[in-house]
Amino acid sequence: MNLAGVLDGHPDERVALISQSNETTYGELRADVARLAGGLVDRGVLPDDRVVIVAANNRDFVVSMFAALHLGAVAVPLNPRSPRPELATQIETVDARVVLLGPGAAMRLTGTGTTADDLAPGGVVITPTPDALPGAIARDDLDGEPVERLDRAPDDLAVLMFTSGTAGGPKAAMLSHHSLLVNHDQLRAHDVSSGPDDVVFAALPFSHIYGLNVVLCLGLAQGARLLLVENFDPANAIESVRRHGVTVFPGVPPMFASIVELPDLEAADLATLRRVSSGASALPEATFEAFEQRFGIRITEGYGLTEAAPGVTASSPELAAPGSVGTVIPGVEVRLVDDEGLDALVGDPGELWVRGPNVFSGYWREEAATREVIDDEGWLHTGDIAVVDDDGRLYLVDRRKDLIIVSGFNVFPAEVEAVIEQIPGVDEVAVAGVPHPHTGEAVVAHVVLGEGVSSDEDVVITFCEQRLPRYKSPSKVRFVTSIPRSEAGKVSRRLLAE
Repeated sequence: MNLAGVLDGHPDERVALISQSNETTYGELRADVARLAGGLVDRGVLPDDRVVIVAANNRDFVVSMFAALHLGAVAVPLNPRSPRPELATQIETVDARVVLLGPGAAMRLTGTGTTADDLAPGGVVITPTPDALPGAIARDDLDGEPVERLDRAPDDLAVLMFTSGTAGGPKAAMLSHHSLLVNHDQLRAHDVSSGPDDVVFAALPFSHIYGLNVVLCLGLAQGARLLLVENFDPANAIESVRRHGVTVFPGVPPMFASIVELPDLEAADLATLRRVSSGASALPEATFEAFEQRFGIRITEGYGLTEAAPGVTASSPELAAPGSVGTVIPGVEVRLVDDEGLDALVGDPGELWVRGPNVFSGYWREEAATREVIDDEGWLHTGDIAVVDDDGRLYLVDRRKDLIIVSGFNVFPAEVEAVIEQIPGVDEVAVAGVPHPHTGEAVVAHVVLGEGVSSDEDVVITFCEQRLPRYKSPSKVRFVTSIPRSEAGKVSRRLLAE
């Protein structure tokens, strides 16, 4: 067993990837993966070593990830837009043996004074060009003699995916070859997959589990053609749908909201699409209805999380309902548990628990955090609150306490607060999420300055953007005289949001 086996069984001449207008066939992709795996072996990479990939949705990412899996190493996809301090922390957390940088990530680090040793002490950094990062190895010098794919045990680790988890700050979720592959089977059994005749719009970041396992890996497993998109733009997306005959369009709510807002767009422009699906955060009912009214297409929704590899529920166009994330996919068990620890009745809210072979192995070197979310019977406590109707359709009614979801990415207030507290003159800070028409939610910081201290919004935002990914940085800063708290002294984020 090996997740890299999804590349097998497809005709050599069939196109697998379209990246920056260049096509790569399945035969070429398999050969490139085997050569890069050979080069990594020559550099001393062993099975179970962690190989970090920092690249956008392009051919470099795909070849790098499958090469790591091919030789039995553990692939660790990281967000290429993350600032250097966050990348360095995550690379250190997983004790990476190799870091493969894509062109965009390398360009962002070039000229910053960063060296390969700064980024990955004791590891090897691979860049597209020799001068991109002092001390790094050029990608062109890496290919070696092709090596055979290593067979792995079902429970062997395949991917480490950073997530904010069901509680706390970012952690690396451990996903085995079996958990990722079995989720393909579960989704296929629910008729949520592409086929060899499909062209899949692959704009969801591969550093996010939805993009990685549902779009990339499942798409390739089915022999589909993937159109790789590094930066989403609604007008360009529609042009790509027309030009390439895209049939499957997975996305997140902000994508569909921006498409609906495009002027002079007609149903004929999206005529090739047979399935449009949304995930990662709740799809506003207004967007669901506007998309159907304007284009005659029902957006299907699903629910998942990194810790479930990720699929838990999904819907079909026939059964899709506004606000519903669909029904539970085959092979997955779900419970809704009330405050008394009992199964919630139909229509009553309960915390969503998940159990199945797709559930992750735990958080990397975080045993206590793992025990907090997986109980002795194997139930994953998601912290999400949902209700179920008489037809078995699930509806999310609340999210993990305090969690902010920006364009499908999790932001915990404490992480942002810890950065703002470093600014001289800040006495108190509290962060909350507010609704946003394009990103679902936006991060707003409420700051109390010390007596006689002055500051402005730009100072705080710039400080955060230099230390956090953009989606975690506040889009608005409010200077206040006090932070609302409960009698127990806890910050009332509900009042902040109001």
